[in-house]
Amino acid sequence: MAGLDLTQIARVVEDLILLDTVRIARPGTGAPVFDPDTGEYTYPEAATVYEGPGAVQAASAATGNTSLPVPNLPWPAETRSPYRALTPLSAPIAEKDMLITVVSVHAGGDAALLGRQWRAQDPSLAGTLSAVRVTFLDQVQQSREV
Repeated sequence: MAGLDLTQIARVVEDLILLDTVRIARPGTGAPVFDPDTGEYTYPEAATVYEGPGAVQAASAATGNTSLPVPNLPWPAETRSPYRALTPLSAPIAEKDMLITVVSVHAGGDAALLGRQWRAQDPSLAGTLSAVRVTFLDQVQQSREV
């Protein structure tokens, strides 16, 4: 008995939803190096694992942002911002803690995606019947300039 083939459905989904260009990168390893010219630390460069069609969406409006207290520590300054990245099944599985950025948005797309960065919460999902690869993300919060 032949199984269900989602190849054609995957192509339609890719054409309708994966309209932006996303980058998945492995964070650089090693300690930051102090740059005396700028007075700032330079972090090791991330290694790009995938750059191609994709989408980043809020995981759910109902979940919102939550902060979880940790025993013996003050209330955390960062919130959890649940998002998900969608990439073609041909894209590699993002590993936990890889960094995801939107490199470009399609015409009419949300330019607010540019300049943001997300961290993969777990490896990308894989399943018997999938049309796209799903990776759950948490937005990397930007530090405030004082």
